[in-house]
Amino acid sequence: MLVTNADCVSCGRYTCCADTALSSGLYLGATGFALIAVCYGFARFAFGLFLPQIDAELSLSSTLSGLISGGAFLGYCIAIVLSAYLTERIGARFVAIAAALVAAVGMAGIAIAPSASWLAGAVMLAGSSTGLVSPPMAAAVAVAVRSDRQSATNTVINAGTSAGVVFSGPVALMMGDQWRLAFAGFAAVAVGLALVAAFSIPGDTIRAKKSDDGVPSLTGVLWHLIFATFLMGFASTAIWSFGGHLITTRLNWSSTGAGILWIAIGAAGIVGAGAGTLIARFGIDRMHRLFLTVMALGILLVGIGGTTAALTLCGGVFFGAAYIMLTGVYLVWGVLALPDRPATGLMIGFLTIAIGQTAGAPIFGLLMDWLTINYAVAIFACFALTAGLARAKNVKL
Repeated sequence: MLVTNADCVSCGRYTCCADTALSSGLYLGATGFALIAVCYGFARFAFGLFLPQIDAELSLSSTLSGLISGGAFLGYCIAIVLSAYLTERIGARFVAIAAALVAAVGMAGIAIAPSASWLAGAVMLAGSSTGLVSPPMAAAVAVAVRSDRQSATNTVINAGTSAGVVFSGPVALMMGDQWRLAFAGFAAVAVGLALVAAFSIPGDTIRAKKSDDGVPSLTGVLWHLIFATFLMGFASTAIWSFGGHLITTRLNWSSTGAGILWIAIGAAGIVGAGAGTLIARFGIDRMHRLFLTVMALGILLVGIGGTTAALTLCGGVFFGAAYIMLTGVYLVWGVLALPDRPATGLMIGFLTIAIGQTAGAPIFGLLMDWLTINYAVAIFACFALTAGLARAKNVKL
């Protein structure tokens, strides 16, 4: 049973309750970290890692690969809106369990996909799990963690993406061309986490009032958030959807090389766990601009003509650190912009990232087919930099 701040005040046993709340918060953080790792790292982003092997077996073109990747992001867009709605009405626990089970079914579907059309549906279902998982975790943190630790806890949970990505790299190295077996294993892990979530995530997170139903008023702060997250998500598909393809084309790397790149991306992304602390010290805007620049540089180093193995791995490190740090920035930005509706605040930013990724994946594929890889990479790096025009000056930390 999770103990909230309100419970401590009502019973008067501050030391005992504080200790219990701390341990419960740590347990919640660990469970959320693992759920994010599986849903984001395995169910959503591992597709880009295994794309060369999948392409070899199912004969996918660059345009079709982009459309399938875009389908995963589209599934996310639909799911995150539904998740925010359900979290405010039935609580975080059931929505989090559903996210793990949807990830399991989707990845099982990828493992047995006999055709491109089946694969597209399974990828879309697996990708939708990421939309389901984030809002309930933000709502759970809002009731189970001390207010002064919530931003830090949210960004630690958010960094689970990197753990999933970095773990999928060694799996790719060990499995080689056995991508079906890899996704079957990922699905089994997701089922296990559904059981863990049933016992560790609070169910009493329903806070929305009737007056809070529906879409919140879009203030200037939220419009800036939407602008920034759309362009960041759009640009990020250059690596998430086509990273494996880029290094195969540029460096003639096999699946082993792609696995190493994913390890570099995931390992570097762990620094995103510190986003809450850095934001508190330096502010949202400064960290936002800094890591957008780092992301743009990472995209260029991985995909530009004439890159080397060392530059590619450096690019993966830059991209991984920047992406997780930026999602942490947007998480805090959204939650602080709507403090009474944390699930909805997170949903707005993360939904727009996914909308950008839905648009970005097929467009990057088209640019590679119609122009050249160099043009596609340079254009998408510029989109990342443009997102820095958005400001969060009115958000109070």
